[in-house]
Amino acid sequence: MAETFATTGTIAAIATAVVPQQGSVGIVRVSGEEAVEIAEYIFHAPGKQVIESHRILYGYIRHPQTQKLVDEALLLVMKAPRSYTREDVVEFHCHGGIMAVQQVLKLCLEQGARLAQPGEFTLRAFLNGRIDLSQAESISDLVGAKSPQAAQAALAGLQGKLADSIRHLRAKCLDIVAEIEARIDFEEDLPPLDDKAIVSELNKITAQITDLIATADKGELLRTGLKVAIVGRPNVGKSSLLNAWSRSDRAIVTDLPGTTRDVVESQLVVGGIPVQVLDTAGIRDTEDTVEKIGVERSRSAAQAADLVLFTIDATTGWTKEDELIYEQVKHRPLILAINKIDLLENSQNKSSQYQIEHIKSQIFTAAAKNQGIAELEAAILEQVQMGNIAASDMDLAVNQRQAAALIKAKTSLEQVQITIEQELPFDFWTIDLRGAINALGEITGEEVTESVLDRIFSKFCIGK
Repeated sequence: MAETFATTGTIAAIATAVVPQQGSVGIVRVSGEEAVEIAEYIFHAPGKQVIESHRILYGYIRHPQTQKLVDEALLLVMKAPRSYTREDVVEFHCHGGIMAVQQVLKLCLEQGARLAQPGEFTLRAFLNGRIDLSQAESISDLVGAKSPQAAQAALAGLQGKLADSIRHLRAKCLDIVAEIEARIDFEEDLPPLDDKAIVSELNKITAQITDLIATADKGELLRTGLKVAIVGRPNVGKSSLLNAWSRSDRAIVTDLPGTTRDVVESQLVVGGIPVQVLDTAGIRDTEDTVEKIGVERSRSAAQAADLVLFTIDATTGWTKEDELIYEQVKHRPLILAINKIDLLENSQNKSSQYQIEHIKSQIFTAAAKNQGIAELEAAILEQVQMGNIAASDMDLAVNQRQAAALIKAKTSLEQVQITIEQELPFDFWTIDLRGAINALGEITGEEVTESVLDRIFSKFCIGK
């Protein structure tokens, strides 16, 4: 294995988030040949409790030399192969916070365990055959899920939905190779190969691979979310819109223009998609040094956003200042929010009076009265759909690494068909077919290099 992952010996790590003065329980996880021995050495169970696999014991963790009490805890032992790593695993369920778990971890290290590398527990699960590589990546996605839909897609991957599809496609390719190679070795004893049947089967495999590739953008959206920047001139109600949308007072709201001096962030979920909303400073020419910095940050946020929520004041309509701002953001995906409609005298005619012809996606809001939020979210989902990215009801999504391998497999299968059309010898058919088989194997880990494993598991947290 790569030097980064020396997958020998007994490893230990804190498996839960460590937050000062927060968290009722902290878990220290140990995996390897010496895991149970370490537990027996530092854990003392009162009464006649016996350390057995898959049984929780109550007791105390003590320093083995000084017998000093370290923590009151629970001990869970999971002997191989019925454990996460398929090695002997023990978990100390300690009091939460910082000190207890750190002291228990220190004791484990003093007894011969070493600190686990990022993702090493899951790496061992993969190397020991408990999960495949796509399932390992799904574990990482599940830990980092930002919405219920993202978690659901990760769970589908963890349960093997992607792996099953990939293995099925790979098996079909192997069957075709077997048929072709049989003709190479025993051509005189077998009937002629049905070229049309082979091409038909390759088309079916390629179509299924294409469908899987199409889920990559969906998966990326669920994993990373959508960044939306609320942009506009000062005092059009951008901060009020953020507060109404997030149902909080994240941004300061006053009647004075230029109140927002920096980018204010809020995390939301819209239609299953994590959304990072950025309330930016009003864009205008100013001599105020601090406000000028805020304006520049607003422009940068708009350029980096996936979607711009361009906000204007319904009471003033489209102004020259709005036009100047629009010129800076018009190349970005954009929704026009016409705010403060509650202040219009003739609200019935607002839709005809304030439509901007060259901006197709427009909504009307009264942020101060929490009106128009549902329409705003519907407009965002419509923008997402226009980009052919499904926002919900998705139970399978490949990541960028998996998509790259699928594209490689698809290219190889298309080359096989070209080879068949050119009536080249069977040996040429198998070259690209094996290329497709290897590419599909990269997804599940049947064909994988140390550098790929290093890249994947280094992104995990240390205790996973």
